[in-house]
Amino acid sequence: MGILDRFASIVKANINELLDKAEDPEKMVDQYLREMTESLAEVREATAGVMAEEKRTKKLVDDNMAEMAKYEDLAKKALAAGNEDDARTFLAKKQELAGRTEGLTIAYEGAKANADKMRMMHDKLVKDIEELNARKATIKAKAAVAKTQAKVNEMTSAGDRAEGARSAFDRMEAKADDMLERANAVAELSEKPKDPTEELEKKYEQAGVTAAVDDDLARLKKEMGLD
Repeated sequence: MGILDRFASIVKANINELLDKAEDPEKMVDQYLREMTESLAEVREATAGVMAEEKRTKKLVDDNMAEMAKYEDLAKKALAAGNEDDARTFLAKKQELAGRTEGLTIAYEGAKANADKMRMMHDKLVKDIEELNARKATIKAKAAVAKTQAKVNEMTSAGDRAEGARSAFDRMEAKADDMLERANAVAELSEKPKDPTEELEKKYEQAGVTAAVDDDLARLKKEMGLD
């Protein structure tokens, strides 16, 4: 693959498309800058070589034209001096050089076309790198804000989960209170109703005991002469 083909994709690259594919814009923008800077160095070196070829082929064309002009002038001088044979010799040399003109011109035009393309690629890369450098700070700032927003969203989600857990605890506590109230109600309903006669029996039984104690006390006092 030639130098022009190898760098065609670089020239056609769209920075926005590259950034759209980036997983982490902060890191990828630096990576693209490094890659494009490295590519620029290669393109610059290749461009210098193609431009040198353009100059070399241009010099060959110019030198050939200069030689043709020189032999044309020599032929004129030979004719002016009456030396027609010498003039023919100079013109024959000129025709020989003229035969090379087409090939040299084609080579020069090809070299010039390549040099023009390489200059376009070089200028395109320089412009893209300048644009990306100018946008780098903005891209990184936006990426940083996006990451912060993502963390805020995570914290908000955690707060929502905590609020949900709090609501669940409230529901469980209310349910436990209800269960306790139900259990107490069942216990109350399960208790045996009190018989009013039992209390009356106890009252009179106690009265009987008290009367017996009083009688026994009176007996002892009588026996002891304490009345």
